[in-house]
Amino acid sequence: MRDASPLIEPWPSTAAEAVAVQDRLRGLVDVVGPGPDPSTVRRVAGLDVAYAEDSDELVAAVVVLDARTHAVLDRAVVAGTATFPYVPGLFAFREVPALLAALERLTIVPDLLVCDGQGLAHPRRFGLACHLGVVTGLPSIGVGKTPFVGAYDPPGDERGAATELIHEGDVVGRALRTREGVKPVFVSIGHGVDLDTACAHVLALTPRYRLPETTRAADQACRQGLKDREREADRDDRPKASGEASGAER
Repeated sequence: MRDASPLIEPWPSTAAEAVAVQDRLRGLVDVVGPGPDPSTVRRVAGLDVAYAEDSDELVAAVVVLDARTHAVLDRAVVAGTATFPYVPGLFAFREVPALLAALERLTIVPDLLVCDGQGLAHPRRFGLACHLGVVTGLPSIGVGKTPFVGAYDPPGDERGAATELIHEGDVVGRALRTREGVKPVFVSIGHGVDLDTACAHVLALTPRYRLPETTRAADQACRQGLKDREREADRDDRPKASGEASGAER
C-alpha cells in the first residue's frame, strides 16, 4: 500500500476544497484494470464505518478475508470523529481518514478493497471506492445497497443477472442480482478493476446472502466497535465508588 500522505494533505475543510480534491484525483482513477482475477485472488478486504447516534463519532473497520473460504485473516478497528461536515457527494471526506488509519494497522496487505459505497457511480465519478483506491494504490470496487446516481432497468430474477446503471449518458455501474428474487446491489469501478471483474468478485463473495461477505464482516466489526466504545464511555461516566482510584491515580 502506498503512502497516501502526498495525495490527501492538506485535508480539505470546506465543500469547495473537497470538490477541488475530487477533480484533481479523478484523473488518476484506473478504469481499465482488469484487476485481480477472482479465480486466483487470495485476500479481499471489506471496509465499513458506523456512526454513534446523532453524533460525528465513528468507528471504521477493515476486515480481510480469505477469498476462497471467507475466513477472517486480519482485522483492524479504529475509533474517531468525523471532522468534515455531511455534504452529499462528499461523504468520503468524513470516512477516508479513519479507514486509512485502519488499513495501516493491518498486518496483511489486501489484494482487493470492497467498499460499502460507490465508486464511479457518483456525480463527479469519484466516490469512496475511487478515493480509497487512488490514495492507497490498491484495486478497489464499490458495492452499494442503493444507487446514489443513475437509472437502471430491473435485472432478471436469477442470480447473476445484471443491467447497466446509467448517469448522464455514461455507464457508471451495474445493478447486479446476487440472490434469486432479492433486490440487486449496485456495483461500480473504484480503481484498477474493470466492471466485469468487479461483478465477478461480488458474485464470488455472495454465496449465501445479498451483500458480500466482506461487507457483512466489516459491518459487524464496526458495529461491535461502536458498542464497545459506548460501553467504555458509560463506564467512564459512572460515579466512582469510595476509595476507587482513577487511571491517572494508579
